[in-house]
Amino acid sequence: MLEVRLYGDPVLRKIAEPIDKFDDVLHKLIEDMTETLRAEDGVGLAAPQVGESVRLVLIDVTGGEKDPIVFINPVIFDPSEQKESGDEGCLSLPGITLSVNRHVRVSVRAQNAEGKEFVIENAEGLLAIALQHEIDHLNGLMIVDHVSALQKTMLSNKLKKLKNPSRDKSQTS
Repeated sequence: MLEVRLYGDPVLRKIAEPIDKFDDVLHKLIEDMTETLRAEDGVGLAAPQVGESVRLVLIDVTGGEKDPIVFINPVIFDPSEQKESGDEGCLSLPGITLSVNRHVRVSVRAQNAEGKEFVIENAEGLLAIALQHEIDHLNGLMIVDHVSALQKTMLSNKLKKLKNPSRDKSQTS
């Protein structure tokens, strides 16, 4: 299992690099990310969340009943004009749920673990939300970037704790 990086880790703010080698190293990363996604009981996991700044996303909307869908170098196209707000959490922001405005429908072009291109057209519901959320991670964006300045201010203490998890307030320096 891989360590999930928390808010404040610089890798979460980098734009991830495209993948062009579909080799054993990539397959091992996919295997390790699948194990991590299941252990964390998540819906999606992007490679930057485990410290790898590459364009790889896993999504499982089945609750672990099936293997996650592997998206390599995913690109969203033809998003619906209609948007909806809904509550989202993030493995890199434990204990925080925010209302995020997302496209109701999206289509995605990506490659699978062998490098073969595939398309998912008009994804809706949890899959559409997860695709947008995880692809945001590949672009250095997080759910806190989708909320108002007022909401960010209200979250600031929680975010500071995530950035400095080992900081003991009983000690003075």
